[in-house]
Amino acid sequence: MNTKTMVASDPVIVENNKVLLNKSGEDDFWKFCGGRLNAKDNLIDVAKTRIKEEMGLEIEITNSVPFLMYTKKPNNPEIDIILVHFLAQKLNKIKPGKMVKKWQWFDIENLPENLSSNINPTLKYFDFIK
Repeated sequence: MNTKTMVASDPVIVENNKVLLNKSGEDDFWKFCGGRLNAKDNLIDVAKTRIKEEMGLEIEITNSVPFLMYTKKPNNPEIDIILVHFLAQKLNKIKPGKMVKKWQWFDIENLPENLSSNINPTLKYFDFIK
């Protein structure tokens, strides 16, 4: 069995008790903006670059130690996924890119059912939910 590892860096943006999520690419679930790293990438740079591509946002990372989470790719359990989450603050208005199908601010107390598996653990880690 040939196991692969994928690392993704996601900025977590929460304002007024609402979290920014989107649906993009081939996925049909709500997730944080962000994306995969290549071998030469820096975690913070990827978070900033991917959110700029997806949502047109400039951000400031507000925590120096990220929350890391390990999971398997749902449709391919041979792929290990390490998700790196940074808290971030948006610095401009949202201008979604072409790859974003939908985006929305969700009340943290009323999140949709169709969430990526990392949303709730990340929001719990950063003390936004119990």
